[in-house]
Amino acid sequence: MKTATAPATATQRVYDTIHAAIVEHRLAPGTRLREVELAEGFGVSRTVVRQALHRLGQDQVVELEHNRGARVPQPTREQAAQVFDARRVVECELARRLAGKLSAEQRAELDALVRQEAEAEARGDAPAAIRLSGEFHRALARFAGNPVFVRLLDELLPTTSLLIALYQGGTDRSCAAHTHTGLLTALAGVGNGAAGEMRRHLSEIERSLSVGEAVAPTPLRDLFAPYRET
Repeated sequence: MKTATAPATATQRVYDTIHAAIVEHRLAPGTRLREVELAEGFGVSRTVVRQALHRLGQDQVVELEHNRGARVPQPTREQAAQVFDARRVVECELARRLAGKLSAEQRAELDALVRQEAEAEARGDAPAAIRLSGEFHRALARFAGNPVFVRLLDELLPTTSLLIALYQGGTDRSCAAHTHTGLLTALAGVGNGAAGEMRRHLSEIERSLSVGEAVAPTPLRDLFAPYRET
């Protein structure tokens, strides 16, 4: 029984770790994801790595190139316009639907995410702050009760994170805890007000994509060494 379940568990672990590394800017856009290095870094077989990369490719988190393997995408500014156009359509509608209708439990979950995001920013933990920011937006999709919204956000959020890594200048993040506090306030009101606040929030992030420079790649063996399977 252990032998049958171990490969699936290892594949999921590699999938989750690479996905998080991309979203949290620990893997630079354009990084080549070489199977040999990843297998060594994780301490797993190349088959496990190949399975994880195939799933990441299916979910459009990484790019799979024929005879060249996988790499972290490098979205263009043209793609940025498309991504934020799609996010405004989806998330403004989410905000409109949820405004004034959040349960006490849902409000508490969002409050906790904003608090944890602010704490991560205060201690300079950018990867955690980025992850929590994405979880805030994804939570709104979950609360709408339509799994299609969740799948759309699961595709759009990693690309947004890559765009920020490539093109957002400076060290301040536009999608920060204080802006989510404003969204929470708007969500307590009427639908059109919350939708307008979400539109302003997303447009602010898009406008911040200007002069950032891509970060230098980190050797995969070093990056994933802490996740090595013993």
